[in-house]
Order: sequence, then C-alpha cells, then structure tokens
Amino acid sequence: MTLSPIDGGLILIYFLVVLVIGFRVARRRAGAEEYFLAGRRLGWLVIGVSLFASNISSTTLVGLAGSAYDTGISISNYEWMATIVLVFFAIFFIPYYLRSRMYTMPEFLERRYRPACRYYFSALTILGNVFIDTAGTLYAGALVIHSFFPSIPLWELGFILALVAGVYTTAGGLAAVVYTDLIQGVILLIGAAGMTFLALQRAGSWETVVAHTPPEMLSVIRPLDDVTMPWLGTLIGVPVLGFYFWCTNQFIVQRVLAARNIRHARWGALLAGLLKLPVLFIMVFPGIIARQLYPHLARPDLVFPTLVGDILPTGIKGLVLAGFIAAIMSSLDSTLNSASTLITMDFVSTRRPAISDERLASIGRLTTILFMLISALWVPVVARASTLFEYLQSSLAYLFPPVVAVFLLGLFWKRANGTGALTGMIVGHGVAIATFLLDRFTDWLPSVHFLILAGLFLVVTAAVIVVVSLWTPPPPEDRVDALTWSAARMADAVDDLPAVPWYQDYRWQSLALLLLTGWLVWTYR
Repeated sequence: MTLSPIDGGLILIYFLVVLVIGFRVARRRAGAEEYFLAGRRLGWLVIGVSLFASNISSTTLVGLAGSAYDTGISISNYEWMATIVLVFFAIFFIPYYLRSRMYTMPEFLERRYRPACRYYFSALTILGNVFIDTAGTLYAGALVIHSFFPSIPLWELGFILALVAGVYTTAGGLAAVVYTDLIQGVILLIGAAGMTFLALQRAGSWETVVAHTPPEMLSVIRPLDDVTMPWLGTLIGVPVLGFYFWCTNQFIVQRVLAARNIRHARWGALLAGLLKLPVLFIMVFPGIIARQLYPHLARPDLVFPTLVGDILPTGIKGLVLAGFIAAIMSSLDSTLNSASTLITMDFVSTRRPAISDERLASIGRLTTILFMLISALWVPVVARASTLFEYLQSSLAYLFPPVVAVFLLGLFWKRANGTGALTGMIVGHGVAIATFLLDRFTDWLPSVHFLILAGLFLVVTAAVIVVVSLWTPPPPEDRVDALTWSAARMADAVDDLPAVPWYQDYRWQSLALLLLTGWLVWTYR
C-alpha cells in the first residue's frame, strides 16, 4: 500500500497543527493547576469530545474492526455499556469528585480511606497507563502505519509516534491535550464514517453484507459458552471494566476534574456517552463488511489498514489516516499526561509539600518523557499477543476489579474503612494473580472467560472489604460524611448555579441516553 503526495501532505499538516497548538498553550503560566487540570476552566463540549477522542484510540479502531471480523458485533458491548456507565458516573460520582478539588483519583482514596490506599492505586494506575494503554496504542498505530512503510520496523514507528505525542503533551499539559483532542475527535468521526460508507458501497448494500454473514455474528447477546462475549460476561464483567475506565481511570477522569463547574462536568460526560453509541455503525460494522470483501486475511487486526489502503481514494485516504493518527495522539497524550500527573501529585508533592507549582510542572514534563520511552520499549511485547483486544481487556480484567469494589463501597457504604479497603485490594489482586498463574501453567481450574472472572474478582474483594471493615473500628465520621453518597447532598450540588430549562437538566438527558441505549441493544439482540 502506498500514499500519494496529497495524502502525505494532509498527514503532515495535521502533525504541524497539533504541535503548534501544544506550544501555543505552553506559553501560559506553567503552574500545577494549569498544567495538570487546564486551570479548571473546561466547558462541556471540550470535555465530552476529549473523553470520546481519548477513548477511541488506535487500539479501538484496529481492535473493534478486527474482533468484529473474527467473532461478530458483540465486541460493541464495551461501547454501549460505556454509555450506561457514564450516566452512572454523571449522576453519582461527579459531585463528589469536583467537591473534593483533587488532582488525582488516588487522592480520593486517601481522603476516603488512608494514604496507603492512595499509593497502592496510584502505582497500579501508572503501570496500567504505561504498559497497557500507551503501549497498546503505540502498537496499534505502528501496525497500521507499517502497512504503508513496511521497510520501517514496528518498534521504530512506535518511537516516532511516542515522540510526537510526548513533545506537545510535555509542552502544554492537559490544556494542550484537550484542545488537540477537540480537533482529533471531529477528524476521527468524519474519517470513520467516510470509510464505513465507502466500504458499504464496495460491498453493494447492507442487505448483501447480512446475506454473507452468519446470523449469530450480528447479535450483541451471545451464548454463555461464547469465546468472545458470553452474556454473563456482558452482564457482570463489561460493567466492571467500564466502571474502572470511565469512573476511576486518571486519564479519563482528569478531564472532568478540570471542568468549570458541576454542570459542565456532567454535560461533558453525557456527551461522551452519546458519542459512544454510533461506534457500532462506524467502527464495528466495517469489520463485518470486510468479511465479504476480504475473506482470507492473515489476521483480524489487519482489517482496518486493509480497508484504508484498498477502498479509500486519494485525499480521503489521507483524511482517514489523519483521523487514525489523531486517535493515536489523543490516547497517547492522555495517558502520558495522566501518568506524569500521578507521579507528580501522588508521590512528589506529598513527600515535598513546600515544592513550587513551577517545579511540579517541570517534574511532570520529565516524567512524561520517561514514560514515553518506556511505553515505546514495551511495544514488541504487545505484538506477541494473539489479538490486540485480548491483550487489553484481559489485562484490565485481572488488574482493576478490586479497585472498582473499593470505589463503589467507599461512595455508597459509610462503614467501609481504610483497613478493609487496603486488605480487599491486596486479597483481590492475590486471587487474580493466583488465578492467572493456575490458568496459564496448570489444568487445575476450569476454563472461565476473563469477563466472568472480572465480576468474580470484584465480589471477592467486596466481601473482604465488608468483613474486615466490620471487624475493625469504623472510620471517623468527619472523614466519610462529605465523601459518601446521600440524596440531600446530590440535590445541593447545583443549588448555587442558575436554573436551566428541562432539556438541559442532566436527569432528562440521562434518561434519553438510557432509552437510546436500550433501543440499540434491543435492535441487535
């Protein structure tokens, strides 16, 4: 596959635009709040599009199409479930996150439980950001670009991508990230929709595609023994992974923490939920269409680069590739900035409270560069996985269900204490590691899908938290009162803001999103 000068020019223009934005934003005062939270002045549109663009990374574009080609549209369950999770996030969690005026998600655990919980979760999140999110994104991006430049090794392409994202993220911080995300999100949606339309034209019609596709591959509800998405996994596993990603993951929640007020935070989260619903049509269906167009691909992850190289005309190809690179950049900048925020605010500032804001921002820039290099070095390891989505989702399923249990019980049960939370995470991860080792190296355990295991790990952790918390002294009332849920406190969250029309009320917007999601699932059940 080759690129015309026009396509190459479009991609070059994109790179120049995001670099200019990054360095222009870098001219602002480089204090910690400005660098890590964009001065807490973001509006709902920027928040929502940035959330969506950061989530729809190169791993998503490559992984969704590849998994749909291999097993069907049930892989989209991660997408529509995200809408439900974001509604839950907007209603219950955002008021408490914003009231605390915190910088990081682990900081919330320190205030609710104890400092040890903060450091535990912070270290875990950094590992996930660097070795799962960033490295997976680099691999997916390098895989596609390698199709056009096969003489360049994958690891070198990974370094180039990491370098570009690292440069403007290091320069401008979160503000550079979200404003480039706004451009990248628009390019991404236009490019994905255009590729789907042209692929469908090549196939003839949707009816023709359906006729060539086994009926079970067009259903989002799959049998219990399904290898990709058993219905029980959709019910108990996908929500757990979604809750971790959207409600506790630093590189996602950081955008919400930067909102100018609670309304903009909620509207931004709900906008991201709305943008997740068309993903089925513009990013999953291309994998189904490709089954008719290319029935003998060497591996499913080649669907996206094959579609780009084969069906797109000059100019459009450059636009779609620019959108793909936009997806890479939006995820890389998010995870790099998130990891540097965690190191700086959870480990440096807590040990050296007198350090200046300017010094904190400088340390954040240095750690961004370090994590960029480490992630690029990990790309060859990701390449050894059978499929990209398997590497990503199975890794999350073993690492983060215990954290989800800690956050949920922390918000909704006042009796949960620091001893119970820390013990629960340690035991939950111990069970997860033991399960992983026994599954990989022995025949002692029955084969259980990783999504079902994610739900089981959450239940085990929650049980330990409850038992240990009840056996140990309750937490101080002043520690938990402001950080646990109550209907009265939720009602007070927007009392100091002007009244809005009903259609701007987050409750009606949430109901509309849930109804849309229900319609989608019912249509493709």
